[in-house]
Amino acid sequence: MKYTIEILRQQDREAAPYRQIIPFETDDPQMTVVTLLKTLNANPRQTDIDGNPIGKIEWECSCLQKKCGACAMRINAKPRLACDTKLGAFKSGRIVLEPLKKFPVIADLIVDRAVMFENLKQLGLWLEKEARHTKRGEEVAYEASRCLQCGCCLEVCPNFISGEDFYSAASFVPTGRILSELPRKDKAAILDSYVNKIYRGCGKSLSCRDICPAQIDIDHLLVNNNAVAVWKRFLK
Repeated sequence: MKYTIEILRQQDREAAPYRQIIPFETDDPQMTVVTLLKTLNANPRQTDIDGNPIGKIEWECSCLQKKCGACAMRINAKPRLACDTKLGAFKSGRIVLEPLKKFPVIADLIVDRAVMFENLKQLGLWLEKEARHTKRGEEVAYEASRCLQCGCCLEVCPNFISGEDFYSAASFVPTGRILSELPRKDKAAILDSYVNKIYRGCGKSLSCRDICPAQIDIDHLLVNNNAVAVWKRFLK
């Protein structure tokens, strides 16, 4: 099948973005966007529709198994993992690749997601000593640990703006893990941060639930976190 690949490109942080349209043909509908990008970069003679060389397309990857979240990007206006998105899903043959819009662009499809990790540090999401688990706490901790920190949830969240006070699902999901593991007397600082940085800013649109590549049970974690942080119903 013949595809039209449109990529929003940007040489570096200061450069102006531009769109490049590249013709591509494959008989494999199971080919992923990751494989597409690797194929384009492996062919130095590949040109766009105007006959211009495309050069190296910058993008990120790590595991290529839907485990790390590094290859998150906007594909036909929807944030997805490139390693889990197959070309056959786009019957029109038009595929538009763009960097996530809620983060600064580093180059092409690579964005700077450091704000997510800074927010986790601000919340103090680490354990100072060994924790003891309850059965319910272990279930919550496991579910929360599946977060990929890919940023897809932030991309669709109507309340998240990078650098502002609301930290969104990329923070409240990991918070659920720590709240389930910390003893009650050690929760105070994180509970205050949760109320100020997450609870008060969340509009409960649950856009994050519908977009999460890991299909984390956002509803359950949000209810549990709010019960612990706001209503003081601690896990037993």
